[in-house]
Amino acid sequence: MNRVRLLRAVHEGGATRTRAQLTRDLELARGTASVLVGELAAARLLTESPAAEHGRGRPTMVPGAHPAGPQALAVDLREDEWEIAVCELGGAARTVETRAHDRTPDGALRPLGQVLRALVTDRTVGIGLAIAGPVRQGERVDISHLGWREVDVAGLLGLGATPLTVGNDARLAGLAEARRGALRGTKVGLHLHVAFDPGGSLLIDGWPVTGATGRAGEYGHMPLVPGDEPCLCGATGCWSLQVGANALLRHLGLPYGQGHGRAEAERVLARADAPARHAVERVAAALGSGIGALVNAHDPDLVTVSGFGGLLAAGSFDPAYRRALMAMHREAPAQVTASELGWRGPLIGAMESVFDGFLTPGRVEAWRHARMQSVM
Repeated sequence: MNRVRLLRAVHEGGATRTRAQLTRDLELARGTASVLVGELAAARLLTESPAAEHGRGRPTMVPGAHPAGPQALAVDLREDEWEIAVCELGGAARTVETRAHDRTPDGALRPLGQVLRALVTDRTVGIGLAIAGPVRQGERVDISHLGWREVDVAGLLGLGATPLTVGNDARLAGLAEARRGALRGTKVGLHLHVAFDPGGSLLIDGWPVTGATGRAGEYGHMPLVPGDEPCLCGATGCWSLQVGANALLRHLGLPYGQGHGRAEAERVLARADAPARHAVERVAAALGSGIGALVNAHDPDLVTVSGFGGLLAAGSFDPAYRRALMAMHREAPAQVTASELGWRGPLIGAMESVFDGFLTPGRVEAWRHARMQSVM
């Protein structure tokens, strides 16, 4: 258990804390910490390097990822493309491939699985996949505006025995923000990720609320602002019809839907002409009103927004947000701030989901046993 505690502290601290700091924070004896670091180094789980700055005498050592240590493959599967990163303990994530796909389950997932299988090595402890739709029991995925219904992600990827965790992109973005961003240390946090439409997560002590079947946080499919249009999800008056890239393009009469239009939405947000500004103000106001309703419901300490949300939380956003708040919240409204991780939140959250699964006594000991056997 102490080995796991030390590994998790190194990982969560970004591999920046010295051995002395870790010893103090984990309330370990210095001798115990020395033994643990030695054992983890022998098992190729940690290595130590001198701190960048230190005083006189012996250099202060910082435990970090071993060059032959465990790796996670993290994937952000968006409606129009996917990105893969190779990640290490401590949180370093290196993107190795980004590729567009045809927006169908077969066209997106089968080629992705082929690339992932080629990337898996004996160091790979799992694959984390952030996907732009609700995920039931970590297995079946729906993306209503792409026509995906109960898609068997694991079956199409064909990854064999490599551990796979699948999560909604907005929820994983919230997890990442709680671990490595603006929500770190927040008791009750609310995170919204806005891409083609909005989604989010309520986080308690840094952990997302998942719901009974794993599909909590579908805020985009709640009637948070006035409207009675039918949504492809099957509900009516969904918030997603008023917020996100699809809504922005729809207000301007531009083509949208089926995972098309991310670049066009970015161009609209950069435009200064009156029609574009009017469309942006409409979407920003709808975002503010909806977040106000969610603050009334959840009473968070802090709200963070990522994706397009950081660009939309301006102009008409703040007046709409305050109008939507109950009077008791309006006196001291929860702050709404841009994510520190931006568009990389889902990818970082996918990484965290893998290391959450690996950093357990059973799996760490299995790694140690395999590595120690290989040198005997």
